[in-house]
Formats: sequence, C-alpha cells, structure tokens
Amino acid sequence: MKGKLFSIEEFSTFDGPGVRITVFLKGCPLRCMWCHNPEGQSFSNEILRSPNGCLQCNACLIAGKKKTGVPCLVEESIAVCPRNLVRGSGEDITPEELLSVLEKKLNMLNSTGGGVTFSGGEPLAQHEFLISCLQLLKSKTNRAIQTSGFCDSDIFKSVIPDCDYVLYDLKIMNPKLHKKYTGFTNEKILENYKILAGSGKDFITRMPLIPNVNDTVENITQTAEFLSRHNVNKIELLPYNKAAGAKYKMLDRKYEIDFDASATPNRHMEIFDKYKIEVNVL
Repeated sequence: MKGKLFSIEEFSTFDGPGVRITVFLKGCPLRCMWCHNPEGQSFSNEILRSPNGCLQCNACLIAGKKKTGVPCLVEESIAVCPRNLVRGSGEDITPEELLSVLEKKLNMLNSTGGGVTFSGGEPLAQHEFLISCLQLLKSKTNRAIQTSGFCDSDIFKSVIPDCDYVLYDLKIMNPKLHKKYTGFTNEKILENYKILAGSGKDFITRMPLIPNVNDTVENITQTAEFLSRHNVNKIELLPYNKAAGAKYKMLDRKYEIDFDASATPNRHMEIFDKYKIEVNVL
C-alpha cells in the first residue's frame, strides 16, 4: 500500500497540541474557493513553477517539449531551471517508509506534548493509507487528523478510533451556500461532526473566516447554535489568508473567487459569547 503526500512540515504549533510534524496528504474532493493549498487538491503528481525571479529562459518548457513534443512542465524541468523555481508536488510512500521518516523526530515531539498530524488535501480521501499510518504510530506519539469531515460515515467511523485528537473544519452551515463555495453540500460533514461529538474523542472545531461568505451574523449564529446543541463549547477561528492566491500561478491556474479578498473578516465574538462558546483566534 502506498499513499501520496505533497509536503511534510516540521515544528508546527497550530495543528494540534504541542509541537508537531504535519503530513499533508494529496487529494481533496472539495474545491473551496479560498483554498491556500491548491497543490493538495489533485490526486495526481503536479509540477509547480514560481514566477518570482523567473529568467524567462524557457529551459523548463524546452525540457517538456523534448519529452512530449509540446512546451510544458515535466519532471525533467525541475533539474534544468537555473534558479530552482520548478518543483514537483506529489510523492508516493508506504506507511512503513513514512514511519521511518517520522520516528527520528518523535522524542522531540513527545517532549513538548506534541505528535503527528495528518492534513491535506483531505486525509480521509486516502483513508486506508491513513489508518495504516495511524496504527503504526500507536503508543509512539499523539496522533491527530485535520479534516473537513467530507466522506461517507462508515469511512469516518473506521478512522476515528485510531486518532488521539481531531481538528474538524466547519465552513458554512447553509447547504446551498456550502455547495456554491466548496462544490458540495454539507450533509456528510454535519453528520460526521455529530458522530465525532458523541464519540468521546478529544477534538477541536475550526472555522476559516472568509469575508462576506461565512463571517456573516447568520452563519456565525447557525454555527454557534449547532455547536451548542452538541455540547461543544470551544472553537478556533482562522482569519482568511490574503496570500491564498499565490500558489495558483505556480500551477498555471486562475484564483477564481467571488468575494472581496482584501476585506477583513468579522469575528462576531458577541454571538459566541451569547452561546458560552470559548473562541481562540489563530
């Protein structure tokens, strides 16, 4: 069995308790307009080229033409860029190979009360690989996943027992608006959240604040009511990353949004206060 990663980041302090290593699994079924990791959306390997500092020598495209007959980016393009602006995104790896990479850092992570977090993309989209990794890490370190919860409930139920901690994103409560901005309605997400809330598992709810999309009084109120109904009294808010569109150019994609990316999101703390929900702004 092999999984596909696009990044392993060390010394993370925002992806669960303590200091952590975050493993980013490639591939996500959602298409959130504000996604700041577009290289994590596709399940296929990709080539990224940074436009910053590019000499316009076209060596990368020439390498592609030699291989395919048309100017394009290919794996060979990485080595010929004189400024190292071309890189690949996507690495196939077995759970055992990944464990050998992670084990070298576990003592340090454990000394801080940290561990390993699997993010993405959407880690549940590679649930068999994810479960194997989580089981290999059992009793070795704290195991966490960061997820949108978008998957069938039987998959969600199969993964949760092997997690020590879950970071669960709630984006938009209105199903029509959720579909507009992410490509899918949120029924599966809300159903899996209910499963998580009743599981006794340690978890935190997260919400990215997108200006004029989900930072409205209506959505914040609906979110607070939903949390309160399931006896959840904490949430983490993630302000919109205004640099989210930068990576799209590297993939030769357009950052298509229909909200004001320059606006500062509203937090509406008074609404969470009304429902006695503790808020942490990251």
